[in-house]
Amino acid sequence: MSVLTRDEAQTRAQLLDVHHYRVDLDLTTGDETFGSTSTIRFTARAAGDTFVELKPVTLHSAVLDGQPLDPAALDGNRLPLSLAEGEHEITLTTTMRYSHTGEGMHRFLDPTDGASYTYTQLFMEDVQRVFAAFDQPDLKAVFELAVTAPEGWTVLTNSVTERGADGRWTSAPTQPLSTYFVCVAAGPWHSIRTEHAGLPFGIHCRRSLAPHLDADADEIIAVTKACFDRFHEKFDEPYPFDSYDQAFVPEFNAGAMENPGLVTFRDEFVFRSAVTATERMTRAMVIAHEMAHMWFGDLVTLRWWDDIWLNESFAEYMGYQTVNEACSDLFADTWIDFGVSRKAWGYDADQRPSTHPVAPDPQAVPDTASALLNFDGISYAKGASALRQLVAWLGEEDFLAGINIHFKRHKFGNATLADFIDNLAAATDRDVHAWAERWLRTTGVDTLTPRLTGEANRWELSVDHDGSRPHRVRASLYDRRPDGELALRDSVLTDVPQREPIRLTGPRPALVVLNDGDLTYAKLRFDEVSEETALRGLSRIPDPLTRAVVWNSARDMVRDGELAPADYLELALAHLTEETELGIVQGVLAFARQQVADRYVPADQRPAALATLREIARALLRRTEDGEDPGLRLTAVRTLVDSATTPDQIASWLDEGTVHGGPELDPELRWRILARLAVLGATDEAAIAAELARDPSATGQEGAARCRASLPDPDAKATAWAAMFDSDDLSNYLFTATALGFWQPEQADLVQEYVERFYPAATALGDRRGPAMAEAAGRYAFPAYAVDADALARGERHLADDAMIPALRRKLVDQLDDLARALRVREA
Repeated sequence: MSVLTRDEAQTRAQLLDVHHYRVDLDLTTGDETFGSTSTIRFTARAAGDTFVELKPVTLHSAVLDGQPLDPAALDGNRLPLSLAEGEHEITLTTTMRYSHTGEGMHRFLDPTDGASYTYTQLFMEDVQRVFAAFDQPDLKAVFELAVTAPEGWTVLTNSVTERGADGRWTSAPTQPLSTYFVCVAAGPWHSIRTEHAGLPFGIHCRRSLAPHLDADADEIIAVTKACFDRFHEKFDEPYPFDSYDQAFVPEFNAGAMENPGLVTFRDEFVFRSAVTATERMTRAMVIAHEMAHMWFGDLVTLRWWDDIWLNESFAEYMGYQTVNEACSDLFADTWIDFGVSRKAWGYDADQRPSTHPVAPDPQAVPDTASALLNFDGISYAKGASALRQLVAWLGEEDFLAGINIHFKRHKFGNATLADFIDNLAAATDRDVHAWAERWLRTTGVDTLTPRLTGEANRWELSVDHDGSRPHRVRASLYDRRPDGELALRDSVLTDVPQREPIRLTGPRPALVVLNDGDLTYAKLRFDEVSEETALRGLSRIPDPLTRAVVWNSARDMVRDGELAPADYLELALAHLTEETELGIVQGVLAFARQQVADRYVPADQRPAALATLREIARALLRRTEDGEDPGLRLTAVRTLVDSATTPDQIASWLDEGTVHGGPELDPELRWRILARLAVLGATDEAAIAAELARDPSATGQEGAARCRASLPDPDAKATAWAAMFDSDDLSNYLFTATALGFWQPEQADLVQEYVERFYPAATALGDRRGPAMAEAAGRYAFPAYAVDADALARGERHLADDAMIPALRRKLVDQLDDLARALRVREA
């Protein structure tokens, strides 16, 4: 299949104006394929040759202006067209194949009740798997959809949909949309409908999840309405579509997708088991993120994929900021979680060889395959951080004024980075173009370090700046009180590079925190006195967002070999046990467990690292015996399970169905415990089968797959490997579950032979099953446990010698760089 190049897209956009699609889908033809007919009305500005894209099982017919075309002319995914100047209409009738990889038209059979569901994910170039199209973002058109569905199904689309006779559903015409935004979700949905601001709103999920959606419906709808109203306070342009549906769909690859009028979410956001307040806040943020896209991405769409950050950075920033403003009665400060968890995603990505500017040069994104690689921590987290810094520098009033100019000038059209910056510049006297050049066109992470000079009661604070970007930061000074608490003395906004030092009077502060409030994107270091104060008194810092900034600095110091991994664990032991902010506890424990214990400490020190994590968890359990903080208690129990090195305690919890003092074991905790028992060799196939009989849901199927792959048995490993790489039967989620169980540090000798086999197997899988499965293989099936020089050399040799699809190559570049970093940390 040919990928679309930027040059080809520009040429076609100069030739064509696309007006209208009529898409007719028949979902009653069986479990493997469906019927698809698309009729496209368009204008050729001049005579010329072009093509329409499709990826059918069979192209039955193609008719251009009443004249049949030869279906055999289909070359890969392109049907060539020779056009005269003027109006045209083409109709293409095809049979298409359902996918089980989360791409195109995904079909899912719910093991709980046998019901089937389908939904589309048409991002980048997957519309061609569902209907024929001129598939590029700047050829927007009106869409009308007709879907024939089985009896008992409901069909959802981007616009209001009505059911006619014989299971045929039709949608109202949409506003002009890019092809990748078209969405159909069909099945026996459980739906909750309401109305807000004169528009129909709905939330939908599988029937088997109905009780869980019902339990959370009030919160989901309240968040949706609050964010909707807040966006209308921020934006001059009203919500541009005729309805707002949110469908929680199975086996979804992303967190969510911003289809206009019909947002699709992974249905793990319909919580079957207990979750923490931080996890509920994450769901709210994703709701707000996708709603922000209705304006930035859907109303105004990028012209080509080099500007994907325009969509994602904006939605990421607005998601966190809007939940903070509109849902403060439900959730803590969202920027704490962003700072300690999400932002680390951007820092990590920006220090790998695969880094790229937030806004890459157009020539660096020559085709759709390369564009797909930029959906990463830079386009999301770093981009959102850059926008937060822009707001700190520009002021929110001017920032929103520029955004509203952008919407007004380009609504229902397409725009570029240059357009966006011009529109911001129209709202301010500041040099936004220079700011954008230094922030959006550069790579890497700056480092800021305070330097105090002087004596007695006269000091000067200057900032050592390792990097090239300008920063507006808040420098805060803390004094140590006699009781050991740290008290804020003063907080000053300063620009870096500084024109002159900040002059201070009084005794030397015990702690100087640059970037207090986390307004910029930079690594933070401390002067010698401040570092000792920060590491000794971290839990004594009064503001949780400041503590998140300091924890992030400690994380960076571990990754850079400046703080020993064991010292980080001791830091966690000293301060997490007193931490009151759940997002910080979860973020720090996740890094400590997944990176420090599993990768950064040498193998012979891993048992001690896990013991420290258990000690932290037990202290948190003791803190929560009164039941007043169930989220913190749940986090502690999860950590105890994941860090267990002997089975007795967690096996007794499973047998009794509860942790003494709570919580009761729900399905998530039961599968978590069973997976750890499998790693430790303390369970067997019979127990896994019994648990699956108890929970036969899709999540149960994934839990069983993970447990079976985790068993320390050669036959179990061989079976899991064959399922992943020797057949294509596993869906995307079952593949991931199996991969997550396969590699375990405790089973290094058992799986050693598979390390060499991984690279050719993953390469072949990517070639057969495409980028989504290739990315899953590179992310989840990579032998991350093998932190040694031989594993690194082996991977680098394959990377140099093997031809592989770009999605897999990018993932392996990142994995091998992380492996090299882990080796450097161990050596340091």
